[in-house]
Amino acid sequence: MGFTRAELETFRDGTLPDLVGPGLRLLFVGINPGLMTVAVQTHFGRPGNRFYPALLRAGIIDRPIDVSGGTSASDEAYLTGRGLGITNLVDRATARADELSAAELAAGAAALADKVARLAPEVVAVLGITAYRTAFRRPRAMAGEQPGGLGGARLWVLPNPSGLNAHETPDSLAAAYRTAAVAAGVVPAIPPGEKALEEQTGR
Repeated sequence: MGFTRAELETFRDGTLPDLVGPGLRLLFVGINPGLMTVAVQTHFGRPGNRFYPALLRAGIIDRPIDVSGGTSASDEAYLTGRGLGITNLVDRATARADELSAAELAAGAAALADKVARLAPEVVAVLGITAYRTAFRRPRAMAGEQPGGLGGARLWVLPNPSGLNAHETPDSLAAAYRTAAVAAGVVPAIPPGEKALEEQTGR
């Protein structure tokens, strides 16, 4: 599904609904929607975004999800059925995340805490350390699990999957996301193939 630059601009400040369902265990939190994301009404829907490939590599999902034309109802049901959810710190769409103000991010952090308390996931994973530091006023925060949690859930800060985050690879993203998924009980601590090998070798 192709859009001209002018067409994409018409989606500026647009929104898209959270992807959540019953039995939510792991809530991924993007910074804010991009223009393409709102155009196709799919979280992380920009071509080249590595979110869904990283989930697949991590074993968090077990089949590819093609978001180039937007997710289907069956894809959304599949994701929520695995206990996964997706939301954003800030609802409004921009071309780049750095167009957001510190005040917007801080307001988003407060709203996210309320949302987490209502939805009650096991784990929240904010995807983007720089945005997290600004939004939560923790300028020295490091990636990984954060002390104190959020809204009653355990809280991780993990790398953003955008292609602009060039120093992260699909493998490094998958490894980071898997840590949160294990903590949420979405995937086992030992991948099934490694567990079978461990049992065979007696290790």
